[in-house]
Amino acid sequence: MEKNIVILLIIIVLAILGLIFFFIPKEKESLIKVYSPMPNELIESPVIIKGEAKGFWYFEASFPVYLYDENDNMIAMVIAQAKEDWMTEEFVPFEIMLNFNKPEVKNGYFVFEKSNPSGLPENEDKVTIPVRF
Repeated sequence: MEKNIVILLIIIVLAILGLIFFFIPKEKESLIKVYSPMPNELIESPVIIKGEAKGFWYFEASFPVYLYDENDNMIAMVIAQAKEDWMTEEFVPFEIMLNFNKPEVKNGYFVFEKSNPSGLPENEDKVTIPVRF
């Protein structure tokens, strides 16, 4: 009887771990890495944005980057361009300069959006990084 309980407990624990692994979102840091600005960094215009993204994050060597204020108002948008060959599954560096008018609020965020020429929802992806003004 005790052996059956132990086996049942092991099965339950394994099932729970399997569900946790299945439902935890995969880390987007494995798709795009932003080195500057860092999260919650104080930014001024113009801001230099540096990072790297997997080649499939780009389409025709580019992807859009948006800057929003804390009220979800878009302040600026720029197209990030690959600095090297983007036709790869490896990381490809980008560096962009973004000019913006300083908003009246203190906080905002960048949205790095994966290029999605198909328009299909299953191909959409984005990374958000909070910043301060």
